[in-house]
Amino acid sequence: MRIVFYQQRKKSTQKTVLNAVFELLQQIGAVSSESEFSRDWLARSECYMRSLRFKQANPSVGTLAICASKLQHYASCMTATDAHAKLGKQFIKLSEQCHTQINTDAKGWWERELRV
Repeated sequence: MRIVFYQQRKKSTQKTVLNAVFELLQQIGAVSSESEFSRDWLARSECYMRSLRFKQANPSVGTLAICASKLQHYASCMTATDAHAKLGKQFIKLSEQCHTQINTDAKGWWERELRV
């Protein structure tokens, strides 16, 4: 008789910059769902965020770049007005976090190449 034990891996919910962007956009009423965020802000399928969570995967560099660009665009519009300057600064901060993640991912790729 053979007994096999399977240890379930504890699923960790990683807080990503995309989650932070989604939460802010939802708070201000710019998006109402992850599906809408995935489609309208990330230029991805409606199930993109759900798929990342299910697969416990990181967003692609391209997705982060699209998000950063869109945040930067709207930030420049908002910081030009007194009424939305504070929100514009939040958008800039999130855009910078996207760029930081892009740079971290890229550095990981070329560092691995150097080791090979």
